[in-house]
Amino acid sequence: MQKSETQTTYAAAGVDVESGERAVELMRASIAASTRPEVVGDFGGFAGLFDISVAKGMQRPLLATSTDGVGTKIAVARALDIHHTIGLDLVAMVVDDLVVCGAEPLFMTDYIAVGAVNPERVASIVSGIARGCELAGCSLIGGETAEHPGLMAPDEYDIAGAGTGIVDADRLLGPDRVRVGDSVIALASSGLHSNGYSLARYVLLGDGKLGLQAQIAELGRTVGEELLEPTRIYAQDCLALMKAADVHAFSHVTGGGIAANLARVLPENSAVDIYRQTWTPPPIFDLIQREGNVPLADAERTLNMGIGMFAIVAENQVDQALRELAERDLEAWVCGTVRERTQGEKGDSPAKGGGGGAVRLLGDH
Repeated sequence: MQKSETQTTYAAAGVDVESGERAVELMRASIAASTRPEVVGDFGGFAGLFDISVAKGMQRPLLATSTDGVGTKIAVARALDIHHTIGLDLVAMVVDDLVVCGAEPLFMTDYIAVGAVNPERVASIVSGIARGCELAGCSLIGGETAEHPGLMAPDEYDIAGAGTGIVDADRLLGPDRVRVGDSVIALASSGLHSNGYSLARYVLLGDGKLGLQAQIAELGRTVGEELLEPTRIYAQDCLALMKAADVHAFSHVTGGGIAANLARVLPENSAVDIYRQTWTPPPIFDLIQREGNVPLADAERTLNMGIGMFAIVAENQVDQALRELAERDLEAWVCGTVRERTQGEKGDSPAKGGGGGAVRLLGDH
């Protein structure tokens, strides 16, 4: 077998190291803006360093960790060639899982896989991640951009992130704190967030469908603009609420919908009836149901229906909680109460992850 006399470089194989280095330089400023005083050293090392001496003031510090991506919402960002908001979605998916247990988010790392490095696009993605970290009060201390020629098309990419938070054991939130009589407060979502996009894209996009550029009067903007609306980041709102009121649990409404996510933070002997008449879902949810003839039960198992987070608070703390959330310009309302679960009672969906209580949605919007 005759050997080729032509020299083969890494670039010839599809990996552009110089573009990767340019991407790092372009993202440096946005990453610096997300820093906290505890970050040690400069961005660009083999590992990110964080001074954990913040734990000295805690009796029993617990580290919390979470990892996630943004799913097929990336397809919308690629189709519109708008990449600076998808990072906000990534941060929200990670840090708002952390804060559910009462943990303060400390830092995040990201992973971006691309078919080919476009420095400006990668920097735009990272700018959104860094901005999300600013809003969450944590730092982006490291990450990786990996080029996968031959595995991904040149304009393809996917992102994932991992976050770490901290909470003192005696401040840990969850089912053990929830009591019969507690009030369930719904915190409004900013839209679809980052879940249910396979359904949304299936019924709204493609041949014979509305398409991204369709101007929808009830939305007040195009389908694409609505689908790309960034996920609300609740971390700082939840931490402030914990200081203002007696919070027993939070539930982040992500994949699996309302009942499955709320049920997972309830004790097994508890149940909640969520009353639909307490809120009107934003128009995007009705649009998806109408265009796809999606049954309400299926929509509620897939989409957040206008609720991005639940807070379960002591009954006598409702006024304080709602006042704090209003001051933070976050729409919130009481939508149910924790009660005893009857023998054999089942909710609308099993608790995500198993165990948990029972949640039913009752009435009409």
